[in-house]
Amino acid sequence: MSVESVKEHQDPKEWVENRESGYPTISSPVFTTPQGTYYLRAPGVALLSKPAVNVAGLTAFLEGFDSKLQFPQYLDDTVPLPSGTQLCKVAGQLCYASFTPKRTKNENAPRYFQNIKDSGHGSVLEHANFSFLFYGISRSVTHELVRHRAGMAYSQLSQRYVSGSVLRFVERPEYQQDPELHERFEKRIDTAAQDYEAIAEGLVARQKLGSTILSADARTDLRKKVQQTARSVLPNETEAPIVVTGNVRALRHFIEMRANPHAETEIRELAFRTYLCLVAIEPILFEDYRIVRVSDGTFAIETDFPKV
Repeated sequence: MSVESVKEHQDPKEWVENRESGYPTISSPVFTTPQGTYYLRAPGVALLSKPAVNVAGLTAFLEGFDSKLQFPQYLDDTVPLPSGTQLCKVAGQLCYASFTPKRTKNENAPRYFQNIKDSGHGSVLEHANFSFLFYGISRSVTHELVRHRAGMAYSQLSQRYVSGSVLRFVERPEYQQDPELHERFEKRIDTAAQDYEAIAEGLVARQKLGSTILSADARTDLRKKVQQTARSVLPNETEAPIVVTGNVRALRHFIEMRANPHAETEIRELAFRTYLCLVAIEPILFEDYRIVRVSDGTFAIETDFPKV
């Protein structure tokens, strides 16, 4: 696949919403089939949590050294940094006791992190964690997503404990511009939703008539067993919302692997949108990434500092 640099007027960073709040999002609209089945066509990404940093907590520590070192002056740096950047910078400078007036100050943080990336010392990036809600993604995408284990945590919607009333689906990009494939998709998810409902209702009816197909002593237990059985007809196109927490190093790895031009289309879109939200609030930690346009019209990223 060929790629080309994105022109300014094509900048997808404009997709980011709520930037001023400090918790950026990229929303995903919801669609319905003529029969009323809900589906989405792109990943929704919402930042839920980011680091909170109290540099003043270093006070007693810094005051406990020879006054000639002037360590307490470290706290006089008035140039603000994004919270994740500040936390990682403190952690990195502790490694070398870089608290003297000759240290790299906040105004030169981009140069400091350039050196981090050049040297590959990405361990300091593991201190800053960010939590996201991902939605508008299919179950096939989350099967790939959760393979990123180190430095990541996941909480995903359970089809066993959630009823069909919240059932939604995800249309692949390849179907959206092709009338025949789009029509087939809508018919397919209508059928899946109808089959799910019919099986669930049939199982409950049989239970009321004394069937032992499902053994359940409590109402909640019965509902769980009905849903775990009915979900067997749901396709990989079923939406699978998930909350994901990752540190900067792990998130960089996810972005580099999955927003790569050669990555699978759906997860590439998710990783790319995750990058857009992160660079909106932590530009220093993610400024080395370049946005490229893939030959199929979608976007990807490149960097000169992989595997930091």
